[in-house]
Amino acid sequence: MVVKVFVVDDSAVVRQALAHMLAGNAEVTLVGSAPNPLLAMEMMRKNPPDVLLLDIEMPGMDGLTFLRQIMASNPIPTVICSTLSTEGSRVALDALSAGAVAVLAKPKLGLKQHLDDSRHEMIQTLKTAARSKPRARGAIHSIATRAALTGATAQNTIQNRPSVLSGVHAFAMNKPVVIGSSTGGTQALELVLTSLPADAPGIAITQHMPEKFTAMYAQRLDGICAMNVREAKDGDRLERGVALIAPGGLHMQLSKSNGLYYVKVMDGPPVNRHKPSVDVLFKSAAECAGRDALAIIMTGMGDDGARGMKTMHDLGARCIAQNEETCVVFGMPKEAIKLQAVDDIMPLEAIAHAILQFDSRA
Repeated sequence: MVVKVFVVDDSAVVRQALAHMLAGNAEVTLVGSAPNPLLAMEMMRKNPPDVLLLDIEMPGMDGLTFLRQIMASNPIPTVICSTLSTEGSRVALDALSAGAVAVLAKPKLGLKQHLDDSRHEMIQTLKTAARSKPRARGAIHSIATRAALTGATAQNTIQNRPSVLSGVHAFAMNKPVVIGSSTGGTQALELVLTSLPADAPGIAITQHMPEKFTAMYAQRLDGICAMNVREAKDGDRLERGVALIAPGGLHMQLSKSNGLYYVKVMDGPPVNRHKPSVDVLFKSAAECAGRDALAIIMTGMGDDGARGMKTMHDLGARCIAQNEETCVVFGMPKEAIKLQAVDDIMPLEAIAHAILQFDSRA
């Protein structure tokens, strides 16, 4: 299958450079381009693409508004290609929340050289996007509502049981949760974390994201979640009510000292082509937490995390994979299932409930 791509960017230079980059590729072809969303809508009605490659900052109608319109009516797999300044990164996160599959950086200077250097990444991202299953915002809202209701029921169950733990002993008894995700994971994580109470077990998260994104992404989640959510720093303690997100461009491991869990953040070569890597997090959790841990692998392309989850599973940890129906890309969970590394396969809206059930076990 040849992936049909449509480009929307107000810069003629960018449109020309992207056309040159895709020219002659046997797997991806450019079927059209437009300088603004209004013209793009007309052109795409006549020749619907498989993937939309979309700029954010454009006159008339900006890319984010256009994306929200598309996702509300006729979802098309969309990759954002934008200049990622601090403000641009914030808007790009809005785009991921609105349903974009991925975000790629576009420099203000040296565009042609950048596209030549990142040609392989661009084509792989477009191919991944073509295989994704973006959902209309109404469907996402429905999933979020079900997740919140399920989480509330489980939360009441947890809150009604007597608590005998306090102070440092509560931290010592905390059973860590580790989560790995990639394509589609920003939305999926938001749905899970907003469904959890303030005293949920500590969660360490590896989401494949560029380094400019993770701090702002964590800040955004912190503002809408009952838990404290932040970008992890080396030596941070993983305690109840805290979710730590691995920084983009660095690996994160879980460690244990004197009965307490901490995270190690370090540089190193990519693992499974990723940094941070889910496998790095999962394998470290297997070593320090064993059967006391819960591992969850969610939507994402490729196989990062599958082998790490297998290690955790073999040591007695509880392992959960998101099901195909609710994944944007059923890659990472599928590979973990193939390795027989999974105890349960469940829809996205059930994951928060599963975390609270795990936490309630003696």
